[in-house]
Amino acid sequence: MKQREISAAVIRRLPRYYRYLGELLQNDVVRISSKELSNRMRVTASQIRQDLNNFGGFGQQGYGYNVEYLHSEIGKILGLDVQHNMIIIGAGNLGQALANYNFEKVGFNLIGIFDTNPRLKGVSVRGIEIYMMDMLDEFVATHQVDVVTLTVPKRQAVEIGHHLEEIGIRAIWNFAPTDLNVSEDVCVKNVHLNESLMTLSYEYRAMHTQDEESGRD
Repeated sequence: MKQREISAAVIRRLPRYYRYLGELLQNDVVRISSKELSNRMRVTASQIRQDLNNFGGFGQQGYGYNVEYLHSEIGKILGLDVQHNMIIIGAGNLGQALANYNFEKVGFNLIGIFDTNPRLKGVSVRGIEIYMMDMLDEFVATHQVDVVTLTVPKRQAVEIGHHLEEIGIRAIWNFAPTDLNVSEDVCVKNVHLNESLMTLSYEYRAMHTQDEESGRD
């Protein structure tokens, strides 16, 4: 299939399609129409069809979508048909919480955790050993590391980000409260927890204000 420009909004919805289709598979659903899927996901059927048409459609008029096939194809689009080795830098509360999450179910294998705190040296989280940062370069040189999850303080994140680029890392999942200034050759996904919470606060306030104004009418 010829590569084409896909909007960021469509890409953001793909993991949600993948999750819902996975739930349908678990419930032994064989096929589903765009309308049935829209009722579950609260996305219009038209939007679902438009999104999937970016990648060839996958549906058949009068039949709908084969759930297993569509789930598999979206997984391929997301790159989940191959295994990715991942390490975590920062073994504090957030880093250890992420280490305990089962990312293997979507193809990300945690193979190492790194920190600067000597008290954590040799400690294991879910069977994964915590190494000291002075071991990072050697580890990356001797292991295939596809993704680095960064859960360090802001003051350390920028320096570590540059170093990761220097040693050949090309994908960073960044939980540090700052944007990384790395080259376009490095794919960075920033996850700012405070910003997500502030967005929730805005939406909650807007909804609450709307309810108050409706009550005055």
